Amino acid sequence: MVNTKVSLSGLTLDNPVIPASGTFGYGYEFANFYDINILGSFSFKGTTKDPRFGNPTPRIAECDSGMINSVGLQNPGVDAVISEELPKLSKVFNKKVIANVGGFSVDEYVYNCMRLDKEQQVGIIEVNISCPNVHGGGMSFGTNPKDAALVTKEVKKVTTKPVYIKLSPNVTDIVEIAKSCEDAGADGLSLINTLLGMRINLKTKKPIVANKMGGFSGKAIFPVALRMVYQVYEAVSVPIIGMGGVSCAEDVIEMMLAGATGVQVGAANLVEPYACKNIIEALPGAMKKYGIDSLENIIGGAH
Repeated sequence: MVNTKVSLSGLTLDNPVIPASGTFGYGYEFANFYDINILGSFSFKGTTKDPRFGNPTPRIAECDSGMINSVGLQNPGVDAVISEELPKLSKVFNKKVIANVGGFSVDEYVYNCMRLDKEQQVGIIEVNISCPNVHGGGMSFGTNPKDAALVTKEVKKVTTKPVYIKLSPNVTDIVEIAKSCEDAGADGLSLINTLLGMRINLKTKKPIVANKMGGFSGKAIFPVALRMVYQVYEAVSVPIIGMGGVSCAEDVIEMMLAGATGVQVGAANLVEPYACKNIIEALPGAMKKYGIDSLENIIGGAH
């Protein structure tokens, strides 16, 4: 009998498989397809203080082995998430959920995290520092070690639950930013967010996505994500949730060998609603194939 359980900052998960933010809504939509309680946990849609319609359409462009998205943090705002979405979620999911938090200023991050920290259903707060810093000229908080550390430090002042900082891969040195977050008190790290990409329509000769560029995700980015998880694992001592192009049980094992404790599945959910279910069901067989008795024993095993 293989053991698929892992522990993230004191939160025990039945398995490391976690649908990524923005690809699983608030969970209850997927509950129409299967019992989502088989998941380790899941990260719900990025939540901002105020409701957001998101970016102009079109927002999606297809790619070989991936996709471009520029949704723009469409969400109903933190008040509606707490009063409407979480109560609906509680009817179909009886485990702790990961609250993904966005923000356009340090104060907004702090406010959102403070509100969601009080929710019993929330087990981990995942802070997406890829949002544009409106006070810093529009550059992402996650591209500057000092900004990343500042968000981490201020959020930690108002939270009691584990805080995981979600890192952007669109930087020169992700290790430097990871270390700055750890030094500022982060309980864990999530990586990677999407790469920056674009597509051009050959008929119109214009960018397909209205915002011209968007987040590139899907199977094609897996080697990049794996490399970054490997590098960050060597530099920090806090747990890592790895993500980026994960689409099968073997990818989960590979990501854990690189240093991830939890593994998020993103774009695969948009292609196949049963993606996470299929991965979870295939994990024991993959573990036996590669002589793995316990997933916790292989974390960082490639180092």
